[in-house]
Amino acid sequence: MNPTLKKSFCNLLLAFCASVALLAQAVETPFRPPAVPLVACDPYFSIWSQADKLADVNTTHWTGRADRLTSMIRIDGKAYRLMGGDIAGVAPLPQTSLEVLPTRTIYGFAGQGITVSLTFMTAALPEDLDLLSRPVTYLVWTAQATDGNAHDISVYFDASAELTVENLHSEVAGGMEKINGLKVAKFGSVDQPVLGAKGDDLRIDWGHFYAASPGVETPAAIAERGRCEAGWASTGAVPDEGQSKLPADSPATATVAAFTLDFGSVAAKPAMRWLMVAYDDEYSIQYMRHNLRPYWRRNGADMPALLGKCADEFDSLRRRCEQFDAELMADLVKVGGEKYARLCALAYRTCFAAGKFVADANGQPLQFCKENHSNGCISTSDVFYPMSPQFLLFGSTLAKSFIVPFMNYAASERWKFPFAPHDLGTYPQANGQVYGDGERGVNNQMPVEESGNLLLLFGAISQMDGNADFAGQYWKQLEEWAEYLKSKGFDPENQLCTDDFAGHLAHNVNLSAKAIVALGAFGRMCELRGEKAKAAEFATLAKSFAERWVKEARQSDHFRLAFDQANTWSQKYNLVWDRILGLNLFPASALRDEMDFYKRTQNKYGLPLDNRRGYTKLDWTLWTATLTQDRADFDAIFEPVYRFLNESPDRSPLTDWYETGSARKVGFTARPVVGGVFLQMLYNHDLWQKWARRDVTKAANWAAIPKPPKINAVVLAADKSPSIWRYTTSKPEDEWAKAVFDDSKWKEGKSGFGTKGTPGAVIGTTWSTSDIWLRREVEIRAEELENLALWLHHDEDVTVQVNGVEVFKASGWTTEYEAFPLTSAARSAFKPGKNLIAIHCHQTTGGQYVDCGMITLQSP
Repeated sequence: MNPTLKKSFCNLLLAFCASVALLAQAVETPFRPPAVPLVACDPYFSIWSQADKLADVNTTHWTGRADRLTSMIRIDGKAYRLMGGDIAGVAPLPQTSLEVLPTRTIYGFAGQGITVSLTFMTAALPEDLDLLSRPVTYLVWTAQATDGNAHDISVYFDASAELTVENLHSEVAGGMEKINGLKVAKFGSVDQPVLGAKGDDLRIDWGHFYAASPGVETPAAIAERGRCEAGWASTGAVPDEGQSKLPADSPATATVAAFTLDFGSVAAKPAMRWLMVAYDDEYSIQYMRHNLRPYWRRNGADMPALLGKCADEFDSLRRRCEQFDAELMADLVKVGGEKYARLCALAYRTCFAAGKFVADANGQPLQFCKENHSNGCISTSDVFYPMSPQFLLFGSTLAKSFIVPFMNYAASERWKFPFAPHDLGTYPQANGQVYGDGERGVNNQMPVEESGNLLLLFGAISQMDGNADFAGQYWKQLEEWAEYLKSKGFDPENQLCTDDFAGHLAHNVNLSAKAIVALGAFGRMCELRGEKAKAAEFATLAKSFAERWVKEARQSDHFRLAFDQANTWSQKYNLVWDRILGLNLFPASALRDEMDFYKRTQNKYGLPLDNRRGYTKLDWTLWTATLTQDRADFDAIFEPVYRFLNESPDRSPLTDWYETGSARKVGFTARPVVGGVFLQMLYNHDLWQKWARRDVTKAANWAAIPKPPKINAVVLAADKSPSIWRYTTSKPEDEWAKAVFDDSKWKEGKSGFGTKGTPGAVIGTTWSTSDIWLRREVEIRAEELENLALWLHHDEDVTVQVNGVEVFKASGWTTEYEAFPLTSAARSAFKPGKNLIAIHCHQTTGGQYVDCGMITLQSP
C-alpha cells in the first residue's frame, strides 16, 4: 500500500475507533434528568426531586413548591438519609445510581456493608385505564448485605400534609385507620373547597392524602414533623399511635404521616419492604359546571377499597411494570437509540401526570390535560396536538379520551365560529373557552392552527382504527373546518399559532404546511367513508397546495419562516404527518434540503425554533428530527437536545422551552406536550399497531355534553343590572370588612369597577389603581342560602368577605362572569335578611376589573 494512503487509512481507523469509544462512553454516561419523577399521577399529585441525589434536596411539587417526602434508614442503630435534605445531624447514605423508566424510578445506595434500592413505582400501564387512572404510587425498599455479615435494618418514611393544601399554613385534619389488612394514615384540608379554585401555579386544597403499609401493626403516626424525624433518627421509633389525633389548629407545614418499616436482620439475601401513597380528590374536573369523578371511582369505588386492591396486586403489578418497561425501552432503542429511550422514559410519566382521567355520565373515560406553567388552560388544542403521539401509540381509547370533551363543546350551540376552539377553560374547570375573546369574538384565536390540529388527529385515529367511524360522529364540524382551511389555510392571515409566545405572524409557512397536510388527512377520511368525489377533491387540492408551497416558500437551500420574508427560516415540524399518514404530498428532496439546513444551523443545545430567537421547543425539535427518517439525521438533531437535558442548570421537571445557546429554561414546566417525543414510534406502523392493539378498555358510547345547571340571580351583578357600591382605592383600617365600620367617607360608584378593554368587563366606574376595596349591603332570603354561590368577575386577585368573614379568595383572573360555589363553612357566614359584602381586588398588570353578585345553581 502507498505509504501516504496507508497513513491516511490508519488515521481514519484511529478516528473511527475514537468515535466508537466516545459513543460508547456517551451511552454509558449516566442520564442526569433536570428533575426526577417520584410520584407522577396528575397535576396535583406530582412530586419530584430537583437534584442529582435524592438526599440533596427536599422533594417538591412540579411547580417547585415544597411537597416533602422523607426517608431514612437505620443500619445497626445508626440513621442515614435516603430522601430529603433538611434532617439535621443525619448524614446521607451514599447514592450510587439512578434509573428513570416509564413506570419506575430506581435509586441505588451503598454503605456500611449493605446496598439499598428505593423504587417509586406507578402502575401507569396504558392498555388498561383502570390501572392508568389510579392515583397510587408504591415505594419499595430493598436491602441486602455485601460484606458477609448480617445487619439490623429499618426504614423510616414520612409525607408532609403540604401535599393537601394550596396555602401551606392552612389547617389540616386526619388520623390513622386499619383498612383491609393495611395500616393507613389519612389527612386533608379542614376547609375542603372541592374544585373551588382554578389556575396555573396552584396546588390542590381538597380531597385526602393516604399512606398505607401492609400489616395493621406497622408502627405509624400522624404527628409533628420535627418530633417524628428527630425521634426516629435517635431511637428508631415513631410517636405512639394514640398521639395521632391532630389538634384543631395543625398547620400543614408542621404535620406528617410517619411510618417505620422493620427489616430485622438482613444478610446476603435481599429483603424488601413497601408501602403506598395515594390521593383521593373525590371530584377531579368540572365539565360544563358538572363535577366529574376520577375514572377509577366511576363504579362507586373509594380509596379504602382501592388501597386494598392495590395491596393485593402488588406482586403482579411489579412484574407487569418490569415487563412493560423492558419491552417499551427496547422498542424505543430500536427506533431512536438508548439516549432517545431515556428521554421518552422521562417524558412518559411527565405527560400522563399533566392531565386527569375522569368518567362521563356513561362511565366512559375523558382526559383533560393542563397547560402547566404556560397559562393553566384545560384541554388546549395546541397542547394536546403535540401531546398526542404518546396517547396515539397506546391505542384508540387513549387517543379519543381527550378529543371527545373538546369536540362535544365544539359541536355545541355555544361555539359559533367556523373553526376549532382553543381550549375548554382553566384547569380544573372545563366550562368553556377562556383564551383570547373566548366565545365572544375572534381576537387572539388560532383558527388555522386549531382546525388543522383536529383534522390531523382525526386522520391519525382513522388510520389506527382502519376506518373513519369516530370522525363520522363529528363530521359536520370536520367538514366545516376543512372548508375553512381550503379558504384560509394555504397563506394564513396575521394570527397566532401554537408558538404564540413569539407573537402574531402572517403568511406562516409552517402553519401553511399544517393546513395542507390536514386537508390531505381530511381527503383520506372522506375516502374511508366512501365519499369518493370529495376524497378526490381534497386529495387534489392538498397536492396542488403542496406543489405551490415548495415553489413559493423556497429560499435558496431551505424554506422560509413566512412566504413574504426573505432570508428567514423555521422548523417545519408540521410536515411529519405527511409520511406518518402515508399522504406523500411533499417531495423527499424538500425534506432533505430542510434537514441539511437544520444541521448547519443548530446550536450547542439544539435547533432554534426559527430565525427570530435562539430558543427552541423540545417537542417540535424531536418532530423535526424525524422528517427524513434517516437515522443519522435523527441522531444529529437529537444529540444536542440530550446534551441540554444533562447540562441544563435549571433543575425543574422537564421543560419544552429553552435556550439553545445556554441550555437555560425560558418557561413552561412539566407540560403534557413532552409526550410528543414519542412521534418517532408512529413511523413504524408495525410497532404502533402492536402497542395500540393492546387496548383492553375499548371505550365507546360516550355521554353527550352535560347540560349546565340553571343560574338563578339572587343579587344582580353589572352584567344584568349595575348596583351602587361604596369604594376606596386607599388602604382602609383593619375593620373595614365588618358591618360596624363607618364607610361614609368612601366614594360611591356604579358597578363594575375597572378599565375599558378588559375582556368581559361591563364598566360602570373606572378603576385604574393597584387596589380597590368595595362594600355593599344586600338582602338574601332564607330559602336562597342552601345553594348560594358567587357570580364573580375578577382581574386580578380577589378576596370576598361576608359579615366580616372571609368566604372566597382567588388569585389570577377571569375573562367573564363565572359561578363560584361556596363551601358549607362559607355559606354559614350568610344570614337571612341583610348581609354586608366586602371585596378587595388587587391588580398587577394588564386589564383590571371586579364585580360580584349572588346566584343559586339549580340542576337541569
